[in-house]
Amino acid sequence: MAGSTPQAPLILASASPRRLELLQQIGFSPVVHPADVDETPWPSESPDAYVARIAQAKVSAVAALYPHAVVIGSDTTVVGPSGILGKPKDHAEARAMLQQLRGRHHQVLTAVCVAQGEHIEQKTVASQVLFRLLNDAEIDAYIASGEPMDKAGAYAIQGLGAVFVAHLEGSYSGVMGLPLCETAALLKPFGLHPLQASDLVS
Repeated sequence: MAGSTPQAPLILASASPRRLELLQQIGFSPVVHPADVDETPWPSESPDAYVARIAQAKVSAVAALYPHAVVIGSDTTVVGPSGILGKPKDHAEARAMLQQLRGRHHQVLTAVCVAQGEHIEQKTVASQVLFRLLNDAEIDAYIASGEPMDKAGAYAIQGLGAVFVAHLEGSYSGVMGLPLCETAALLKPFGLHPLQASDLVS
């Protein structure tokens, strides 16, 4: 990264191309090492507790392999009227999720965790999203595109799903999977800065 010398390598504990692109957008070039963790919610677990636990579990799993590196991990979930909406298992579940969200507000929670050794920083960011009223033909066409199948809540705001979003209050990048303002703040205590004085053009 031009203008700075990171104190340690940055490892992204995620296979998400969106999270990699977002980190690259703010000047970082992390090594990608996806974490293999069970993302099943615990019984009666709140959405806030769930995303925080999974984000930290991803980081812990990868940090054990890189004791001197800075490891960043994140988890995103959509909270609908029925509770936590993860990635749909099949088309029927994707359809049920989108039917539940249409014409309604829902919450998107993204937890970010950064760790190096015993030093851990973590934050959860909440955004409110309003879907316009979708008809069944639109939902079926969207499912046929394949986009919903690996996305929490069965949609991607940065993709075709953007046409469903009537209003967003909060972090657009957070809904994508990594809230950049908060992520930059979490990385600073580890000596990783998106902008340095020498990067700025006067």
